[in-house]
Amino acid sequence: MAKHGKKYREVAQKVDQSRLYTPDEAIALVRETSYVKFDPTVEVHLRLGIDPRHADQNIRTTVALPHGTGKRVRVLVFAQGEAAQAALDASADFAGADELIARIDKENFFDFDVAIATPDMMGKVGRIGRKLGPRGLMPNPKSGTIVPAEDLPRTIREVKGGRVEFRNDKTGLLHVAIGKLSFTPEQLHENFAALMEAVKAAKPSGAKGTYIRSVTLTSTMGPGIPVNPSLAQGMMS
Repeated sequence: MAKHGKKYREVAQKVDQSRLYTPDEAIALVRETSYVKFDPTVEVHLRLGIDPRHADQNIRTTVALPHGTGKRVRVLVFAQGEAAQAALDASADFAGADELIARIDKENFFDFDVAIATPDMMGKVGRIGRKLGPRGLMPNPKSGTIVPAEDLPRTIREVKGGRVEFRNDKTGLLHVAIGKLSFTPEQLHENFAALMEAVKAAKPSGAKGTYIRSVTLTSTMGPGIPVNPSLAQGMMS
């Protein structure tokens, strides 16, 4: 097991791991315990009462964070003709059809964060699924990234404005960035609340018992701060 450095150990002492903090206490503490010289990402980690071995209990959906993530999102759109031009007009970073598919396939071009496609392109995009899939870049209806041409401008704006996809890992955990430490406490609170609402709405019908078992707030390289799950789920009320 990796050993933590002196600075980490010093700030970690400020966190009482035996108690559950309110969301606002945790947000204040995550700021107090950050010691890095860059603007770190603030993340929420949730342990869910799901069995990821069963397909009907896996979670994959999106949330529109009111204040975005603080990260510039590069969007690539698989579309052709007027749809491709409409995507570029809506601020997509890349848009095209065969030429983009060939570039990804032959040149391993992956300088984008989200891929969106129109339905008519999926037959061709499927040919490079083996490359897009492992990187989480394959367009998928569950993540809202396969859309009709007329919906491209709206979808691109949403993705660039703060819509993020999240899915559980193989152990039933969720890891979602909700902003930067430079955000105001109010901005982090509202993004946190939006995420919790989306997680509650995505509860699989097959999940039994306690659904949200633990909630942890942390910043890049900072200590984890345990949050009261009940209070986290009630942030919007």
